[in-house]
Amino acid sequence: MSIKGKVVVITGASSGIGAATAKLLATKGAKVVLGARREERLQALSQVIGDNAVYQVTDVTDRQQVRALIDLAVSKFGRVDVLYNNAGTMPQGNLSDREYDKWQMMLNVNIMGVLNGIGEVLPIMQKQHDGLIIATDSVAGHVVYPASAVYNGTKYAVRAIMEGLRQEEKEHGIRSTIVSPGAVRTELVNTIGNTQIQAGISELMNADDRQGLALNPEDIANAVLFAIDQPKHVAISEVLVRPAQQEV
Repeated sequence: MSIKGKVVVITGASSGIGAATAKLLATKGAKVVLGARREERLQALSQVIGDNAVYQVTDVTDRQQVRALIDLAVSKFGRVDVLYNNAGTMPQGNLSDREYDKWQMMLNVNIMGVLNGIGEVLPIMQKQHDGLIIATDSVAGHVVYPASAVYNGTKYAVRAIMEGLRQEEKEHGIRSTIVSPGAVRTELVNTIGNTQIQAGISELMNADDRQGLALNPEDIANAVLFAIDQPKHVAISEVLVRPAQQEV
């Protein structure tokens, strides 16, 4: 099935997995609609991609901004074939640290951000009787580990939401996919906050590819491409992608 001509909305598109996915899909002929908070990054990425890209500054915690991003896709290209809910944040720390503000931020971005995207695009996809909604989940949504309980919780929630979406919307021709990466070299590391944990993860990020300790954003972009590039009768529910040597 061809990617050419598909309209793909991507949140968290200004760097990392989102930017890599936008570039890859554009090379396959997709029309990409880019959303993120950093306008200068979006503008630069849009210029690199060219005529098949448009952008809108978007904070996924703001439902009106998410609606504006979806509206841009429809007004510019006439439809939305794929929504890729990719924005996320990953503060780390023990529950005893009682970092309520960081917990709330994770809930707002990682869970409500996904729900805002789903809620705003569903009426369009139901009318089309066609669509694919993808979310970046995480290995942390499959395995729990210390100092990550709240982040784990948000990613487990995304798994549940996306499975519920699949069950509820399959009769409308709407499919759902989660892509769950392990360690990836992206700016998400900068949101960790805990200096000790961040130092340890930074070592993985700096490892050579041959060590198999971290993935590149392009590796995840390939997984997203795989999910999109399927015939309508095929639903790729989950793609779990780890560095070859990752322990958890």
